[in-house]
Amino acid sequence: MTFTSRQSLAVKLVEDLAPELSEFHRQIWSYSESAWREYRSAKLYVDRLRAEGFEVEEGSGGMPTAFHATWGSGGPQVAAYAEYDATPGYSQDAVAERGPQPGLHHWAPGFTDAHSALGVGALAGAIAAKRALEETGGPGTIHLFGEPAEKVCGSKAVHAAKGYYDDLDAAISYHPYWHNTALWDITNCLYWSVVFTFECVEEEPWGKELFRSNSVGSHNLVRSPGALDALSLMVTTTKYTKENMFPSTGSWTLNEAVLGASHATADNLPPRISQLQFSWRSPLYDIQEQIQDVLVRNARHVAAITNTQVSMRWVTRTRPGLPNHALTTALYENLTELGPTTFGPEARAFAAQLEKAVGLEPSEAPFLPENEVLISPQETDRSIREHLVPWQDCTGADDYTEYSWHAPTVRFFTSKPFLGQLGIDLWHWANNAMNGYPAAIDPCWVKGGQTIAATALQVIDDEAMLAAAKDEYDRRRGEADPRLVRPLLPADFAAPTELPWPEYVQTSRGFEWTLPTTRDYGERIA
Repeated sequence: MTFTSRQSLAVKLVEDLAPELSEFHRQIWSYSESAWREYRSAKLYVDRLRAEGFEVEEGSGGMPTAFHATWGSGGPQVAAYAEYDATPGYSQDAVAERGPQPGLHHWAPGFTDAHSALGVGALAGAIAAKRALEETGGPGTIHLFGEPAEKVCGSKAVHAAKGYYDDLDAAISYHPYWHNTALWDITNCLYWSVVFTFECVEEEPWGKELFRSNSVGSHNLVRSPGALDALSLMVTTTKYTKENMFPSTGSWTLNEAVLGASHATADNLPPRISQLQFSWRSPLYDIQEQIQDVLVRNARHVAAITNTQVSMRWVTRTRPGLPNHALTTALYENLTELGPTTFGPEARAFAAQLEKAVGLEPSEAPFLPENEVLISPQETDRSIREHLVPWQDCTGADDYTEYSWHAPTVRFFTSKPFLGQLGIDLWHWANNAMNGYPAAIDPCWVKGGQTIAATALQVIDDEAMLAAAKDEYDRRRGEADPRLVRPLLPADFAAPTELPWPEYVQTSRGFEWTLPTTRDYGERIA
């Protein structure tokens, strides 16, 4: 195919925006704010979009770090979205030695899968499409959503439940990864997450009256088991019962994380509160429900033996995705016209420094071969299916799937650089260092932004393609499990932004991550 003049204009506009947005990206990357706590990042997006002429709703869906930006009127309505949450525990400076960003704790957040670049690519595409429409005229509406907390699949299920996607004609989902491709039939799985809160409300209903005399000394009294025991038992009980949750077929995961506690300075009193998050993903709704049932039974059992009350708070409930071949074909043709991501001499020189830093022999071609080629959606689908049981049509988890139940949606990737000798390791510090190095990461999001802009304009201009995409969407939605047609969260759902998620804080000690400010943990004993 050949780009229309309007698409070509938008592609050039992304190039023109690149120097400015490279600095923008560096700011987002340096903030490295984690899920539900992306305050500075969201503000940077909102201010830039308003300066560009978008109307912006801050705090959309009741989420303080979300936003909904729109520009234009009439015509097809096409959406993209930005993400900007980092991963706790993976701070890494953009240098050829392992170490956090200056001033941050070594377990502070960092960008492992480049949500920083994801968001800037979407921003570039939205601004370029808007400017092209502005310059050439005609109807069309551009939406850009700010979607926080992707690491817990947090915001998109909330936006969907509250009707933000209902009027869209198409949605474009973008993510930096290790290849330049799009998804075909394989989508992401269901992802559900809850927080159990154990509270020891009654302080001392424990022990015999005989031993409650003050002469014994209050420190020697038998204390109630309390919330810490409940947390510990919930973790171990769930690990014991994992194999009883559902049949051993298909790929699935169940993981836990401890939220912040506040009872570390009193050793003789029962811990009053503990909070434990469970997150699970699988291919089928029934599997998700069965895992939920076992978790609830475990929580009730643990509460009964630790003298606690237990509550369950939903974090998210997402649906699997609906493929759309018509929109995917159009986008991949646009990506083919643009060509794959490529990396210049400066990026390669930095990669050689990283190879030396991790003890590897520098190579002439430091990056994964797949980083700089195109891979068709069908080939991507085939390679994923090699690792799945025949009946499984989804894997992994990402809440972009919520868009696909409200409008035709395409999911595509452009490659960020990976050291070929390390392989596809999203968490290795050397690969993460390149996420903040402009010469290495900018080609990724620039290509993503150009693809988004070109495809958004095709949605607006190509009536036949959009009609085919909508017909396919209607058919797939009509054939789907009826339990999935509507959002799995209620319209009045309140996002759990008030829970004690990790964050940066400002105190008299200064600006710090919620971790010890010292690296002196005492004597290492193991």
